[in-house]
Amino acid sequence: MLHYAVTRFETAQLFFGHGSSNAYDEAAYLLLYALGLPPHELDPYLTRKLDGVERAAALGLIDRRISERVPAAYLTHEAWLCGHRFYVDERVIVPRSFIGELLENGLAPWLADAKKIRRVLDLCTGSGCLAILAAIAFPGAQVDATDISPAALEVARRNVDEYGLAPDVKLLKADLFGSLDQQYDLIISNPPYVDAPSMRSLPPEYRKEPKLALAAGKDGLDIVHRILSEAARHLNPSGLLVVEIGHNRKQLEAHYPRLDFTWLEVAAGDEFVFALEAAQLRSLAAQQLPH
Repeated sequence: MLHYAVTRFETAQLFFGHGSSNAYDEAAYLLLYALGLPPHELDPYLTRKLDGVERAAALGLIDRRISERVPAAYLTHEAWLCGHRFYVDERVIVPRSFIGELLENGLAPWLADAKKIRRVLDLCTGSGCLAILAAIAFPGAQVDATDISPAALEVARRNVDEYGLAPDVKLLKADLFGSLDQQYDLIISNPPYVDAPSMRSLPPEYRKEPKLALAAGKDGLDIVHRILSEAARHLNPSGLLVVEIGHNRKQLEAHYPRLDFTWLEVAAGDEFVFALEAAQLRSLAAQQLPH
């Protein structure tokens, strides 16, 4: 069955990138899900005989993955990020932010003392995954999470409730900062950052995700520009802004030549997530004031 699934996925030339990077891993995940087995333990079950019901369940997922060209997470209604499971459907993009792995270590060493973090803001929260990981990373902190999409916030609410974090994570409908007047110790965001040429050439799997959560104008920086222009007044004097921007590092640095971005190392490299201190953002805001 595993061999069959891999062969069909490769023949169909599916695109992977929503939790797995190849046909084998995707097939293994879908088979384990169909059989109700642990998602990360394939080898102990490779010789298991499938009954008729199990075969039908497995074949059904394999066929849908090919015929519908949707991310596997939309078929199983679950996505895994940093070992945590989140409910997902077509109302949100599939969780895959590099910021998740940074939160696992409390953003050390860029945050000197995670215990001092009392207020966190997650912009463009989507499924709520980063807000939840932030609440776990900084116990006792109040986490506010905003999104412009009411549908996305419904998914986020489900995840927050499943983790029992309703008292700690507050979900708000807002276009980025909206009318927030609170200052935060940490602001994180995995905003839309796909540029116009890339949007036109997206594989079918990515086109199944909400366009609102992907598209960010001609150069992919429309939302990032807004975050940089507004973040200063929402950060405490010693606060930190952390933003994921995909493959847009060169464009961003060219647009802000006087900003000394700190690029945070993640598994994929040091070109995808930047950090800026509150003082840097206040200096930027002063430069942008009319004279």
